[in-house]
Amino acid sequence: MPVEFLSGKHAVITGGSRGIGAATARALAAAGARVTLMGRDQEALKKVSSAIANSEIAICDVTDAASVTRAFEAAHKRAPISILVNNAGIAASAPFLKTDDEMLERMFATNVMSAFRCTRAALPDMLAGGWGRVINIASIAGLKGARYISAYIASKHAMVGMTRALAAETAGKNITVNAVCPGYVDTEMTERTVANIVSRTNLSEKDAFAEIAKGNASGKLIAPEEVAGTVAFLCRADADSINGQAIAIGDIG
Repeated sequence: MPVEFLSGKHAVITGGSRGIGAATARALAAAGARVTLMGRDQEALKKVSSAIANSEIAICDVTDAASVTRAFEAAHKRAPISILVNNAGIAASAPFLKTDDEMLERMFATNVMSAFRCTRAALPDMLAGGWGRVINIASIAGLKGARYISAYIASKHAMVGMTRALAAETAGKNITVNAVCPGYVDTEMTERTVANIVSRTNLSEKDAFAEIAKGNASGKLIAPEEVAGTVAFLCRADADSINGQAIAIGDIG
């Protein structure tokens, strides 16, 4: 397959200003795609975009329906959308009995409702074009349970469920919908998790990172580029028959 196997395709990536989103933007652009990075931080988006050829940015708060509509209308005007990576997300932890409605609603607003809205905005272009990829960045937490993150786990299980439902609905239309489910990735989100552990325990930052890394089968943090590489693979023509899957990274099941 040629290096630029995504030439002529337009990819939209939410949460594109850092971490997995930025790495994914670089990977898809390297494969020839036109890329639109979405997020709330304009300066951070500009910084990432400035280093990626054939890329644009669109300011978007994925928790706000009107903002999503505006951002996707702007992206569509540049070119019909053929790839959507729902990467924007947040995490928070608390014991179940201290998980209040606000935390639960915040998890679902950012991790689930945003993916619904963005997919509804992008899917018509894919249907009209007869080709599409929707890739949801979920989490290993969308495949199993863990202590103290019930709200986060509920939201990521919902994201995986949405992936499977839409995959069934679009099967046979040359559109695939998959979820990528990484363990702990070397991103700012993990750094915040470590800071939270340090603030609540007697662990040093180094020891807290080591404890987090133990959650991955390899005993080390996953590089954002590893997740981006999986996203890029799912966009290939020889991944046409991979649909409705939740692909774990960093876990052996």
